[in-house]
Amino acid sequence: MAMKNVPVTAWVAGFLAVLISYAGPLVIFIQAAQVGHVSNAELTSWIWAISMGAGVSGLLLSWWLRQPIITAWSAPGTALLLSLLPNITMPEVVGAYLTAAVIVIAIGVSGLFEKIVNFIPKGIAAGMMAGILFQFGIQAFLVSVDAPALVFAMLVAYMAGKRLWARYTIVIVALTGFVVAFAMGTTHLQALSLSMARPVFVAPQFNVGVFFSFTVPLVLVSLTGQYLPGMAVLQLAGYRVPSRAVVAGTGLASLVTACFGGITIVLAAITAALCTGKDSHPDPAKRYVAGIANGVFYLVGGTFAGTIVQVFTAVPAALIAALAGLALIGAIVSNIRIVADEAAYVEPAVITFLATASGMTLFGLGAAFWGVVFGMASYWIFGRPAKAK
Repeated sequence: MAMKNVPVTAWVAGFLAVLISYAGPLVIFIQAAQVGHVSNAELTSWIWAISMGAGVSGLLLSWWLRQPIITAWSAPGTALLLSLLPNITMPEVVGAYLTAAVIVIAIGVSGLFEKIVNFIPKGIAAGMMAGILFQFGIQAFLVSVDAPALVFAMLVAYMAGKRLWARYTIVIVALTGFVVAFAMGTTHLQALSLSMARPVFVAPQFNVGVFFSFTVPLVLVSLTGQYLPGMAVLQLAGYRVPSRAVVAGTGLASLVTACFGGITIVLAAITAALCTGKDSHPDPAKRYVAGIANGVFYLVGGTFAGTIVQVFTAVPAALIAALAGLALIGAIVSNIRIVADEAAYVEPAVITFLATASGMTLFGLGAAFWGVVFGMASYWIFGRPAKAK
């Protein structure tokens, strides 16, 4: 099928998916860079890496499988990274990225994806994710002390967006924040220019403590919070997804980009719905072009990652924190619903949530790891009998 015969709607869908990713999950990445005191050059490399990884993997998988395979970077994984910085170094972070990529590739090639996902109850995984995301969701309200007018305007935009244009809420919130900040004179946009990315290589370091605190939870949240719902979106749209190809392919993209700051590349879930439905193309057989378009726009964004960094560093820190927090509300709600739906395992899930949200560190291991340990322990002790009641 010639690309010229494809309606513009498929390309619009691919563009919107990228725009929403840059307006929402990317902001969490930028906030992590700020907490970790990462230079603009390194942040540019990070954005280049995740954009190129998502762009190439999504484009090639969509073209090869003839399905709209929408890829992105692990948003809950980024929030997890944010909770650990600055207590781990960038070489250790890169080592964790590489190790996670190898594990994901092994899972994909072996065909064990479904078995591993089913091993951990959804409530436990959701409790961990909600705990990771919770502490950053509240930042949207804490920063109101520093910029009440800005945060209030963004909150109103969020509510209005959810009511009127739910699919594009984060884009609306981001635009509102930029406009209000500009009107208040708190931006520095005069120095903006087109700036191409220059990747920065970071040699990895491998640490056992970081493996359990970051690598293992990163793989877990990627499998349960990204791949699983991403597969579900595709299946609900009528596509039979070969999990081996998708998981292994995105894992390979993660491996290649890890040393340049690229966190795990995964299946997208929320933005995928834009490209798998009728709004993309009335013919399901032709919607794969939206996946190709999505990849192309990611490649453009990655090429000019330096400009993206300029845009986000030219606005107040309160705008970034508020935008990141509001962008996470949907994910927090989704995970709370999963916890509530798993009625037989609510208590283990809540234990997981509380331990993770506490930010505790024990024996050099982080809260996400202990959240899963305590949650699984309580699940095996009293969760299984509760199911039978």
